Amino acid sequence: MPSSRNCPTAARRFGRRALLTFSMVLLAACSDTPIAANPLPSATGTAPKPVTTFAPMTSDGSELPTETFAEWQARFRQQALRGGIQPNVFDRAFSGIAPDPAVVTADRSQPEFTRPVWEYLDSAISPTRVRRGQALIAQYGDVLAQLEQRYGVDRQALVAVWGLESSFGQIQGDKSVIRSLATLAYEGRRPAFAQDQLIAALQILQNGDISPENMLGSWAGAMGQTQFIPTTYNSHAVDFDGDGRRDIWGSASDALASTANYLAASGWQKGQAWGFEVQLPQGFDYAQADATLRKPVSQWLAEGVQLPPGTRLPAGSDNLQAALLLPAGYRGPAFLTLDNFRVVLKYNNSTAYALAVSLLAQRFDGAGYVTGSWPRDDTPLSRSERIELQTLLTANNLDAGNPDGIIGANSRKAIRAAQQARGWPADGYPTHQLLESLRAQ
Repeated sequence: MPSSRNCPTAARRFGRRALLTFSMVLLAACSDTPIAANPLPSATGTAPKPVTTFAPMTSDGSELPTETFAEWQARFRQQALRGGIQPNVFDRAFSGIAPDPAVVTADRSQPEFTRPVWEYLDSAISPTRVRRGQALIAQYGDVLAQLEQRYGVDRQALVAVWGLESSFGQIQGDKSVIRSLATLAYEGRRPAFAQDQLIAALQILQNGDISPENMLGSWAGAMGQTQFIPTTYNSHAVDFDGDGRRDIWGSASDALASTANYLAASGWQKGQAWGFEVQLPQGFDYAQADATLRKPVSQWLAEGVQLPPGTRLPAGSDNLQAALLLPAGYRGPAFLTLDNFRVVLKYNNSTAYALAVSLLAQRFDGAGYVTGSWPRDDTPLSRSERIELQTLLTANNLDAGNPDGIIGANSRKAIRAAQQARGWPADGYPTHQLLESLRAQ
């Protein structure tokens, strides 16, 4: 799992928000560009307090360090040694290290525009990626069979994650993980988080899994063929090929096994469907399209939700808990998502990413085609417009949370309330129509 957005899985796969936000995954630039995943770091004790002191701020609100990098490094070295890092490991890892201006720029950047979900899916499930994935499923058939038996994770899902995170190992990132994380710990937006990852990266080096010069990844510190962040690596990486190293960079077997281990620990159910496309009846209450609202598939069907013509309910799923997903609002396709979909979200908390992994896994077997029509005439709100929408919603006593341009649970709840007040379908989807209505109000 795990990563930061390195284009931008899962991602693969990053915007200005936390490494754990994955909506920016939609910024992937081409059909075979990886999308980094970013699993939640394992909760192994209290994260150390940042050693950097701050005072002035940049024009975008980011704090600037009040000490030199050398001063920070000296103090961080003492902390690392107290945490069990050997002096020679630290000194070799930091030899010649200086802050990377490109990492600072990437950390403070927030793209103004995002791609519509249908364009993202067109790219993520490109014919080239599908064909390559099918070939690799055959090539690694024995390994994947062993992983299915050991971890209970379906081979198609593993290869789909592999494809989205790094184009099957072809695009892993070429930045020094130590330099990137040191830069972020020194002058990034989240120094405590970056420092925690940096300690974990030094532990990986001390364990001998890789050398500093070969520990490469994204600007945010995501590593290897399935883009693990260092804390996730330490808790879930696996030496599957038995060479004594957990090599997620050079060993596809280790990378796939590590991903299988992570997904299994997150609750993956082998053979269970991720979900399926549905059609909604006339007069449906779109406010039910809420990830927190889950009820048995049989209940959804009893309420008039239907399968598209010619499709069948996945075996054994009628009594499973499901949530309704409308990734493009009420005008687009609808899906009922099951537990395995939620597992993929733990790898990368983006519904677009989880949908891409799920559909790509099916496409390897000739399925995974969406029958509903996407509203391709719709233009998503820009980041500035999303911030304005959040601000106007809150000004109208509809708490949309922090006006950061990220449409999360609070924002969707506020949008639904505004839509209901206007007698519109309350799908929680941000539109220009709602923005204009709020502006006029």
